[in-house]
Amino acid sequence: MAVTKYIPPERVTPAGAYPAPTKRVQEENALMLLLKRDLKKLFQDSKMVAVVQNNASNSEDMMLLKNRLFKHGILVKFFPNQVTRSFLMDSAYSNMAPLFIGPTVLFVSKEPKVKEMLKALRSSPQMTLLGACIDDTLLSVDGIVSYSKLPSMAVVQGQLVSGLTMLTSHTASLLQRHPAHLSALLQQHVRQQSPDSGAAEEAT
Repeated sequence: MAVTKYIPPERVTPAGAYPAPTKRVQEENALMLLLKRDLKKLFQDSKMVAVVQNNASNSEDMMLLKNRLFKHGILVKFFPNQVTRSFLMDSAYSNMAPLFIGPTVLFVSKEPKVKEMLKALRSSPQMTLLGACIDDTLLSVDGIVSYSKLPSMAVVQGQLVSGLTMLTSHTASLLQRHPAHLSALLQQHVRQQSPDSGAAEEAT
């Protein structure tokens, strides 16, 4: 039986046909470090980083959404969840890590463009907003909607200037009225103390 036992030939593969496992791991680690560096810069340069779940959006719908967002200075970024969670766990944004489950994308902008983002998402029902980091504050979906209803910075500055102008005008009016009132009281006191005033009072 030993003589008739089949012995398969050794498989001869050309040298270098398959990369060494250690080399592949090193390359993956280098790519992960590069992506984490990009994520760090993204969070540093952006005042709005929103996490959106992609529910089977096709390429055409995604392109239309990108164009709508780009008009308002909002960019769409794709990162593997494994890389994103690894970056977040070692950063100040660790509370965002649970949001990255399933296919997710990031909406980022240098300034908070919350109203514009929500308006664009209304026309893309396959995209679901999960949460966002706005001005270094982690917000839920309800918090994002509430933030969108706040007045803009220009409106707040206008209200502040108007209030300060009104306060200054009121203060100036008070400062002018008090000396005039004091002067009238002094004139009345002088008239009461003058001799002519006393004689007139006795004659009456």
